[in-house]
Amino acid sequence: PLIGSPAKDVAILDLNRALEELARIDPRKAQMVELHFFGGLSFEETASILNLSVRTIRRDWVFVKSWLAREMRDPAGA
Repeated sequence: PLIGSPAKDVAILDLNRALEELARIDPRKAQMVELHFFGGLSFEETASILNLSVRTIRRDWVFVKSWLAREMRDPAGA
């Protein structure tokens, strides 16, 4: 879809809502998403900034991808 298409707009809004919820329940993981996904930092760079191991960042990334997918599919959590 083209940028600005209704489907893309809804997906962006869903992602934003899910990330806001993640920040509410786990601010560190939300910060990791901002640094790695939106900031384009490597796992190593993200780990260094957050003072965590690369292993923790990789484990969190797997969790966050799954969590976001679930939240965007079912925002009500039902």
